[in-house]
Amino acid sequence: MRAIEITRPGGPDVLKLCERPIPQAGSGEVVLRVEAFGVNRPDVLQRMGLYPPPEGASDIPGLEVCGEIVSGDVSGSDWRVGDRVCALVSGGGYAEYCVAPVGQCLPLPKGLSPEEGAALPETAFTVWHNVFERGRLQADETLLVQGGSSGIGTMAIQLAVASGAHVLVTAGSQEKCAACVKLGAELAIHYPSQDFVEAVQAHTGQRGADVILDMVAGKYLAREQQCLAEEGRLVVIAVQGGARGEIDAGLLMRRRQTLTGSTLRARSVAFKSSIAQALRKTVWPWIEQGRVRPVLDTVLPAEDIVLAHQRMEQGQHIGKIVLRWS
Repeated sequence: MRAIEITRPGGPDVLKLCERPIPQAGSGEVVLRVEAFGVNRPDVLQRMGLYPPPEGASDIPGLEVCGEIVSGDVSGSDWRVGDRVCALVSGGGYAEYCVAPVGQCLPLPKGLSPEEGAALPETAFTVWHNVFERGRLQADETLLVQGGSSGIGTMAIQLAVASGAHVLVTAGSQEKCAACVKLGAELAIHYPSQDFVEAVQAHTGQRGADVILDMVAGKYLAREQQCLAEEGRLVVIAVQGGARGEIDAGLLMRRRQTLTGSTLRARSVAFKSSIAQALRKTVWPWIEQGRVRPVLDTVLPAEDIVLAHQRMEQGQHIGKIVLRWS
């Protein structure tokens, strides 16, 4: 099969097409013929040598795919050979064939293309676990998303709105702000020219946000505490602004705030399968009803993987970058 490998740690140009054996499925796994796959920030970090795959995972990057089940262990499941699914994987997604745990597969929603299906798993799993399970977002509460125009951000906006919550976002350009408002955000804060703490407090009547989804960390942590409501939950899922920051322990206690975070890639199959079950029950109906839809920034041939990573690093994309095999 054709695959894309990381030849050495470095920039986008270290990604090269190669030939690899088709992987074999183990117990509880299926082999997918991949039609399309998504590009995510962890792929960039892995390419740079900063985020090695978990033990036992493929060295081929790629965390989400959409394709057809061609073989494997479907016993005890409702899957059959020939079904088209999208799947969250721990690696190996940048290839024509990929192994996926049965429990981490979800049906390609009706009306969606394989490219749209490939844009779902990483964002949907991440948002559901962090915003709804860890952050415990409820209807009528307010969610602040840092980086609302990203793949994660565009999914978070839509899922929160579908659940009946209010959504505020930050974004780095007026175009990105407009895109977030179109998706349902009540307020899009242009962070280069606006102070997000002041904007959130003004919009909420000084109450603050109930949940903050943070992909920055670093110096943002202290400022996020200042616009977090009483009993508010701050959920960190990336550290683009640095892994270390200060918090105000006094404010944490007085306002009974919760600071939490997570990573998903190294979690167990059982854990990720439980998220898949929740998505299938709640989110997949929203998708098929048209209330939620993946936002595609760019769809490219797999051969253009270098261009895809360059666009990811430039940070100008709105939504997901997806590649397809010809």
